[in-house]
Amino acid sequence: MRLPNGYGGVVKLSGNRRKPYAARITVGWHVDDATGRRIQHYQIIGYACSRAEALQLLAQYNDCPIDGTALKLSFGDVYQRWSEEKFPTTSASNIKGYRAAYAVCDDIKDIPFRNLRLDDLQRTIDRSGKNYPTLKKIRVLFNQLYQYALKHEIVHKDYSEFININKYKDRNPNKFDRSRLTREDLDRLWEHQDERGCQTILMLVYSGVRVSELLDLKKENVHLAQQYFDVVNSKTENGIRKVPIADRVLPFYIGWYNDCSHSEYLIHTLDSEHYTYNLYYTTLFKPMVNRLGIDCTPHCCRHTCISMLAEVHVDQTTIKKIVGHSGAMTLTERVYTHFDINELIRAINQI
Repeated sequence: MRLPNGYGGVVKLSGNRRKPYAARITVGWHVDDATGRRIQHYQIIGYACSRAEALQLLAQYNDCPIDGTALKLSFGDVYQRWSEEKFPTTSASNIKGYRAAYAVCDDIKDIPFRNLRLDDLQRTIDRSGKNYPTLKKIRVLFNQLYQYALKHEIVHKDYSEFININKYKDRNPNKFDRSRLTREDLDRLWEHQDERGCQTILMLVYSGVRVSELLDLKKENVHLAQQYFDVVNSKTENGIRKVPIADRVLPFYIGWYNDCSHSEYLIHTLDSEHYTYNLYYTTLFKPMVNRLGIDCTPHCCRHTCISMLAEVHVDQTTIKKIVGHSGAMTLTERVYTHFDINELIRAINQI
């Protein structure tokens, strides 16, 4: 049966191929100067094992036509376009995670994005050999790329939602059972409160901030007289907030603020340099807790703050406001609940 004009066609390719039938459309013409004949330019929209399957691909394309340029975009091309749009508004740590996830996708980076299927994505996951947290990052990258591709009409179906990583949940050699610091742990820290390392740990415990939020805190955002500081850059929308400074640790903030350093950051090295997470963890945090015999990570400090606030019956909305829980606040809490900073200071002072 003859196909309609402009509909496209199916051809059988030469050689021993797993999918020898190609569905194609005409994307342009040129005139051969020697013969004067018009020559067609084709774009392959997919390959199939049989002519019938190729005709189905052609029918699907004609139901939802896609720009010819988009047909050529590989997985790597879509990643490049998406990253140019995404990265300017993304934190450095998240960019690093996306790039690490993309590095695992070498086998599919040159495949046209619209030709990818669930099996291709799942095979990338299965062959990566990565642990569960890394697989979650790869799946997030796939989700983000498919959302971009759908928005720009590069594809009409999102296969990333069907990826299965649950079977690898136990593949996490770096798993750490995060828990709160004990009362004995806190007592040991207070006994050494004159040491810089202990001060930063207690500042984390009695604020509930993420370690990156404390390390990136600039002096210009610390308001000692009003007893709070502003988190102006956080991994979540709810993370942008005013954080109360508890009476017990206020002297630490004053000390760090008024030292002789020329650093713009509140927490800084002895050379007035900004602490990255790795530098802080390896040179200040880890040596301190090891020496005191405390088994914890910086995140345990945040968990400890939340637990202690709950123990003294601070209401959940106030806790969420202090620690900036991502996605934890209801619409009513976000829109209609307003806190005076003094209310938050009274709450944090109860622990």
